[in-house]
Order: sequence, then structure tokens, then C-alpha cells
Amino acid sequence: MKRVGRNNFVADFCSYLRLERSLSSNTISAYSSDIEKFIDFLEREDGGANSGLEYVTPEIISKYLSHNLELGLSKRSQAREISSLKAFYKYLEMESLVSKNPTELTDAPKIKPYLPVVLSVTEVEDIINSVDLSVEEGHRNKAIFEVLYSCGLRVTELVTLKISNLFTAESFIRVMGKGSKQRLVPIGEPAIDALNIYFEKRKQIKVKKGCEDIVFLNRRGGKLSREMIFILVRKYAAAAGITKEISPHTFRHSFATHLVENGADLRVVQEMLGHESILTTEIYTHVNSEKWREGILKAHPRG
Repeated sequence: MKRVGRNNFVADFCSYLRLERSLSSNTISAYSSDIEKFIDFLEREDGGANSGLEYVTPEIISKYLSHNLELGLSKRSQAREISSLKAFYKYLEMESLVSKNPTELTDAPKIKPYLPVVLSVTEVEDIINSVDLSVEEGHRNKAIFEVLYSCGLRVTELVTLKISNLFTAESFIRVMGKGSKQRLVPIGEPAIDALNIYFEKRKQIKVKKGCEDIVFLNRRGGKLSREMIFILVRKYAAAAGITKEISPHTFRHSFATHLVENGADLRVVQEMLGHESILTTEIYTHVNSEKWREGILKAHPRG
């Protein structure tokens, strides 16, 4: 088999991930870093002799993973490294650059599902009610929280939301999600009412060129930054006495969890959130189950 330089291996693999699998730049960067580390390990262990990727065996893969575990790598990071190696060797096999895939029998460590921080309905209401409506941006800030929670938007989707994509008479909005994919999301009456009041105030703002169709503006008439939304969430969470570590995304998590708690179909929640895979949405069933378990244990006489 013809040996290929490591730079060609990694660069071609990254091109494959971008063009064939349409992965994000962050994911590609992480995979590339993992593969570079693995190749460094091979060269360091064998001093360059027989360190080519075609010579790797399942035992070498196991040795590499054990080495990382000794360095204190978390289970989650180890699982990602295994995912990177599996994808890499699948690519090499597909390109006939290796004859065998040494990662076939390698299993990722079992990881306890990540459970996001979620606000209760009362906590969401407390944050919204803590907004000072007497200040210049008060009604805008209230509308921001109402829309974040009512529609389960990502912060980028919120700051890029357009007036032309609001269909409040039909109680829907059109959202531009990841990868420029559009989805229709229902919007509740409290959010519509908050938007209508805000739009009256918005008329008094001198809007910057190019921002005429943007819903939420800063006091200079420009688009709000993602960082500004983070600042607002933390400010009003503190004002409401919320001690949880939250971010704008917490409203999205809360929106989804409350839907699941109230019996919404998981496929419908997936569509509303714009998740590619139902597996991503299933985390909210874990959140619901965890809350149910905690409630049982608190009430149980042997809890």
C-alpha cells in the first residue's frame, strides 16, 4: 500500500467531513485535533518506525485510549475521541487507504446524559415580571424574554429574527435556524402582546440602514448582539432572585421541558426546536424523568 503523508491524511479527511458529511467547522476542528494527537502518539510510541496508520491494530487503539485515561481525560472527551477515530478509519477504509478498520470493536464509555439547567414556569414568570417597564428598553426586554420562552429560540435566531417573518395573526413565526434551515414555530398570546407594545415603542427609534426588518434593536437602532442577550438574562435573573446558573439557552431548555411535561409529542418538539435528530430532543425526556424521580424521593418515607 502506498504511504500517504500525515498532512494529506488529515486535510483530505477534513475535506470529506465538510463536503460529504456537512459537519460544522467546530466539529471538524475537534476531529482534526483528535486525529493529530493520535498520529503524534503513534510516532512517539514507535519512534517513527511502522507508525503508519495502516499498521494500527485494535491493541494500539486500546493502548492509546488507556494512555489518555491516565492523563485524566473525561469520559465525554474520550467518547468524542473514539468517535473521531471511528470516523477517520471509516474514511480511510472507504478510500482504500487501509485494509482493516482497527476501531470496529472499540466501544465508547457509557456517559450519564447531560441534563441542562431548567427553569420552572414560576421562575420564568418571575424573570419576565422583574423587567422594569418604566425604563426606555423595558418593553423590548420583556418581549425578548416572552419570545425566547414562547418559541424556544436559540439566541442567534432571536437577534436575527425579522419582522417579515412574524405572522402574529396566525400565531406563527418563521425561524431561520442552523444551516439556513427554516421552520415554523407557534407563538403564544403573551409574546404577541409584548411584541405589539414593543413595536409601538420601536417606532421612536432611528433605525440603522440594513436593520429595518430586524425585530429587536439596541438604543442606537442597530441589531442586538448575542452578548447583550446574555447580559439581560443574567441581570433580570438576579433581580428575580434566581440563583441557578442560566443563559438565554435556558429558556429554550425550559420551553422544551415544559412541553414534554405537558404531554407534547417528541417529534413535534423536535420540529419546533429545529433538531436534526430525535436523539437530541430525547434529552428532555431525561430531564422530565429526573424531576419525577426527585419528586418521588422527596415524598417517599424512605427517600
